Amino acid sequence: MRFEGLLVKWNANRGFGFIAPTQGGTDLFVHGSAFPSDGLPPVIGEPLSFEIELDRDGRKRAVGIHRPSGTRPGHKVRSLSRKPRHDHSPATRLVAVILLLALGAFSWSKYAHRVSAYVPGSPTLSAQPAPSVQTAPSADLSFAPSLAPNAVNSRCDGRTYCAQMTSCTEAKYFLNNCPGTQMDGDHDGVPCEQQWCTSPFAR
Repeated sequence: MRFEGLLVKWNANRGFGFIAPTQGGTDLFVHGSAFPSDGLPPVIGEPLSFEIELDRDGRKRAVGIHRPSGTRPGHKVRSLSRKPRHDHSPATRLVAVILLLALGAFSWSKYAHRVSAYVPGSPTLSAQPAPSVQTAPSADLSFAPSLAPNAVNSRCDGRTYCAQMTSCTEAKYFLNNCPGTQMDGDHDGVPCEQQWCTSPFAR
């Protein structure tokens, strides 16, 4: 037959205590070995279910202790088999998906920016104007269409005599374009006949 009561005394050092039966009567001795082997130490004030037997001296003692309430004063009984709870609500999953998408978009934009920096013609590269090529002004040959190309470099610079010329072409240029020249003594239109223009084909 089982009885109920409260643990009213407990000596943790010696491993025994006393239970006050609910139906009244004297307190019953209880040893620590009578408690279930659940790893929970006895706590004063906790309700217990027990059986009564006589010891070798004929005194009553409580044995076969149970904790019918499942709880104890000041303590919470934790189930070792309970698994941690995970929240898998739709809202939580939606937030996780949004975070993953945002992270992926950010990573892709960084990658695309780096790639575009090395791809020719990428819109992210600033267009650099091509360096301008300056060309020398074209020479105006209208003043002496019959002269050879090396006459282009000739300019009226004050020279008037054949000794100052370097070619027949230059002498002809000065004779036809520069005033005050003294290079055509016989006035036949051919200058410096003895120095530069010694033949009809001289240049």
